[in-house]
Amino acid sequence: MTPVRLPRRAAGALALGVVASCTNRPPPPVVYLPPDPNNPLADPARQAIGHTAFVFGNPRALAGRPAEAAQAISEAEFLAIDLSTNQRWTEMQPVVQIAFLQARPEWRGALGIQEAALPQTVIDAMTRVRMGIGAQDRTAAEAALAPPLVTPGGAASFARLDALPALPRTAWAAAMAQNEMWRIQRQGGRDRWR
Repeated sequence: MTPVRLPRRAAGALALGVVASCTNRPPPPVVYLPPDPNNPLADPARQAIGHTAFVFGNPRALAGRPAEAAQAISEAEFLAIDLSTNQRWTEMQPVVQIAFLQARPEWRGALGIQEAALPQTVIDAMTRVRMGIGAQDRTAAEAALAPPLVTPGGAASFARLDALPALPRTAWAAAMAQNEMWRIQRQGGRDRWR
């Protein structure tokens, strides 16, 4: 009995079919940031990259500013997904996406955010915190930090947000994202971001 030989193209197609059938993963989560009420036409991803690079690189900038800390956490959650799934970032070095995913346990651990929480759920909770603070309704802000999403929740979690510690892994990921964004912009010109 002679062995069956497939043409190279057929063998390659067969191999790709086997690999594709093994990588049936669920689609990545969809995330979005609420528009900036002060600048609704701003690019939320670029703003998130710039803001997270600044505040996590200067942790004292967040001391006693829970609304800004909540914004930075929501932006980090957004970037952990957007940088990995949005086609506009395909030229970004993969180490940036990996760094954000590896840093997520750091910022979630600092606030007691559930490890398995969906990113958009965290973004929405941090947005409610900011809205509560903006409305001078601390009770509403604390209520947004409720178990099981955040432990212990309430006033204790609000106090953590008010005194967010330095997050070096998160700062490193954010700084790399900003450097990569600038590099891509320099190489491609202004039209790349329109």
